[in-house]
Amino acid sequence: MLVTSFSVLYSRKRHPVAVQIEGSTLLEATWTIIPLGLFLIMFVWGSIIYFRVYTPPANAMNIYVVGKQWMWKAEHPGGQHEINSLHVPTGRAIQLTLISQDVFHSFSIPAFRVKREAIPGRYTSVWFEPTTPGKYHLFCTQYCGTNHSAMIGDIVVLTPEGYKQWLAESTSGMSLAQNGERIFASLSCNACHNGRPDSRGPSLANVYGSKLILANGSTTTADEAYLREAILNPSDHVTQGYAPIMPTYQGQVSEDGVIALVEYIKNLHSNDRVEQTLNTTDLLPEGEGKAATVSQRPAGSNSQGRIPAPQGTVKQ
Repeated sequence: MLVTSFSVLYSRKRHPVAVQIEGSTLLEATWTIIPLGLFLIMFVWGSIIYFRVYTPPANAMNIYVVGKQWMWKAEHPGGQHEINSLHVPTGRAIQLTLISQDVFHSFSIPAFRVKREAIPGRYTSVWFEPTTPGKYHLFCTQYCGTNHSAMIGDIVVLTPEGYKQWLAESTSGMSLAQNGERIFASLSCNACHNGRPDSRGPSLANVYGSKLILANGSTTTADEAYLREAILNPSDHVTQGYAPIMPTYQGQVSEDGVIALVEYIKNLHSNDRVEQTLNTTDLLPEGEGKAATVSQRPAGSNSQGRIPAPQGTVKQ
């Protein structure tokens, strides 16, 4: 319409001689600066919201969630386990560390406006703060196979008192860190990671959250993702000053076992605890037997026989 109007208004018959139209610096500056200012306001505003959504508070309670066909398994720090259900308290920031055991899944709580992918071989995280007690729907929103529609559950939000009561009634008798200590002992990880001057592996005391220098000269932060990768792919994460003698535990330790090991290392603040750890496969949790067979090689064997461990409503 504009093209037709301009072709008539500014036709050659009406303007046989071309007229030079000078631009307006003020107009050009106005339509450049105002949109730029609006864009920057939205960019800064969006960045603040993005970092707030994806950065959990320092005091957030961390719960591990493992997705697999076709169920969600939640593991609380105290050792409580849930299938297709998650109990959380009000007034407390909750961080979920997600991972998939098989294919891509997507952890979604529509009432909380929470949605995060669970990816095989990689930790992802999301956090929220429940404010209203009740039961809310949990879905997998990424098609994951035949029974995808059945991969549902409930988020049960309790009062702080109700949550304490649920923890007391649901205790498994062993926390994640304690279970990790059993696996650590069963795999004889303290044979190398003991903090002694002649140890074949780096000390793991207070390693979580620290900056590490790797053999290739790069630096990294020892977070959950690094600890997991160092257990499963140790040759790619060799600490500077140590030989790459640690074998991989890929396929030998279950995802639940890796989570327990990571939680143990996160809470390891002294090598005294490592020294006290017993080297016995009698402590090996069910499902980790394959790794136990590897760890039975006697001390002093070649490098292939050494088994060190690694270096509603919602407020968001």
